[in-house]
Formats: sequence, structure tokens, C-alpha cells
Amino acid sequence: MDGHEWAVAFLQKSMAHHRVRHAYLITGAQNIGKNTLANRFAMALQCEHEDEALRPCYECRSCKRILSGNHSDMLYSQADEKSGTLKIDTIREVMRLLALKPFSSRFRIAIFDNFDRAQDRAQDALLKTLEEPPAHAMLILLAQSQENLMPTIISRCQHLPLRPVPTETVYATLKQRGIDDNKARLLARLSNGRIGWALAALEDDEILTQRQTMLNLLHDALQGNRAKRFAIAEELSKLDKPAVRYILDTWQTYWRDVVLQQHGQIDPCNSDYAEAIQQLARIGDPDATLLALKTTRFMLNTTLNTNANVRMALEVLMLDYPGLN
Repeated sequence: MDGHEWAVAFLQKSMAHHRVRHAYLITGAQNIGKNTLANRFAMALQCEHEDEALRPCYECRSCKRILSGNHSDMLYSQADEKSGTLKIDTIREVMRLLALKPFSSRFRIAIFDNFDRAQDRAQDALLKTLEEPPAHAMLILLAQSQENLMPTIISRCQHLPLRPVPTETVYATLKQRGIDDNKARLLARLSNGRIGWALAALEDDEILTQRQTMLNLLHDALQGNRAKRFAIAEELSKLDKPAVRYILDTWQTYWRDVVLQQHGQIDPCNSDYAEAIQQLARIGDPDATLLALKTTRFMLNTTLNTNANVRMALEVLMLDYPGLN
């Protein structure tokens, strides 16, 4: 895995010395490679190749079934469609299945994506298995950070923190695929060190189209009056929380560009919006743009993890954005 070779080497060494833990916590930004690392590790553990050094082989029956998402000894959590959170009943059901003996492999492995969105009661449901795990069971928890995880969960897992990779590494990965230089540069910057996001955007043009729509919506809000902004807040509040997170994360990169522009950095992440960013940086008050960045980040990382009224929170956010008289 480009940029995360240290994590791959650590897991390979653990397997070679037969010191695999029963629980792992992989943290890092969305699309940074957590799912890829977790699934490749699971494939290596379940691989049927005779030479352990060549696992995962990607060719045996077990590897192919994991790749297809149809392996009987692999369990995946399903988040609530509306809230994006992991419910306690979901976790209990996965734990029940995890306790069963493997059907055809060495382990039964459960992968919990976005575990930092699980409420405390839901996390509690995992503790008994973490404290007294069956010999055949393994848990792999994926989260953006440890911030919203219970200390008792963290202490019982081997932590693998994935960091953003250098922009040049992402750029080089894209160029190896024969991508046009300008597009490779743009995607590398927008990725914020997340190779997974860059590759997904490369394969799906809709990702960049959606991003343009999100930034245009931000411009509409900044140019609109209070009624216009509240109307936008109302429309956004009708979306599910994962969609709101995605939009706010995109807005956050834009505000960061404006703040950095006001402090002398002239090479924005959103380089295709460079002119608009320069104009906003030139006419905007630095304290106001910094507040916009902080309030966006707070809602993204804190408010959306609570039961707060999303519409009201978005209206407050709109009032904190500069431009209103």
C-alpha cells in the first residue's frame, strides 16, 4: 500500500512471528486506506497459499471470496442508513456470529467501519468479546480518530494510526496510471494525502461533479442573505448525516485554503477555485474566515456526533459564516 508500507510491514512481521493480536484499531481520515489495509490483512490471515510469505496470494479460493465480499468467515457491520451510526443491536448480532466457530478458515474476522460513530452503549456491547475473545475470533475497528472511542476499547486493541501521505506520493501514484499532469496535480492536492480518495475520484467523475456542486452551494450561501442561508440549511438538514459530513468536509478544505491564503500561502488545495479563493482572502476579514473554518470543523467533528438538531446547528453555522450585514 503506497504511503502505508510501515503498517503493512508491522502486520507482516506479526504474522511471521505468530504474534497476531485478537483486536486491532486502525485510525485515519476518510478514504485514507483503512478499509484496504483491514481487508488485505484479513486476506493474508485467511489465505490458503502454502508459502506464508506470499500471503495474500489473491488467487486462492479464500482470497477471491473476500475480494467478492462473499466469505462465510468474514463479518462486516452495517451502519444505520439515516444516522450513519452503529446501533447496539447491530454490534450484538455481529458478536453473536463472531462467537461461532469458523466454517472454512483459520479465523472469524469482524470489521467495524466508522466505529467512532458508535454510541457508548454500542461500544460497551463489544467489551466482553474484547476482554474474553474466542481463540478463533478477531476484531478490526476502523475509525477516523480515537477521540470518540471509550478508553477501555482503545486499551484492548493494537493501534495502527494511518497518516496522510505526501502530496507528491499521491501525484506519483496517479502518474503511474498515465493520468494527465494537470488532473494528477489537482487530485493529489484535493486528496489531502488520501490515496484512496484520489483513486476513487479518478475512476468516478461524479465525485468531482459532486464537489463542484458542494462548493457552488457554499458560494450561494456566502452571497445570500439570512433567508437564503437558512433555506440552504433547511435543504441540507433533509440529508442523512454521512452526506452532511461529506459536504462540510469539502467546505472545510475551502475555508482552510482561504485562511492559508491570507497568511501568505499561494498554492491552494482547491487549485481549480484559486481565483475565487484569492478574492475571498483579499476582501475577507482574517478573524472571520478563521471563525468559519473553526465552526465548520467543530460541527463536523463534534456536533454531528451528538443528537443535536442538525437543522439548528446548520443555521448557527450559516450565521457564523462571513458576509452577512
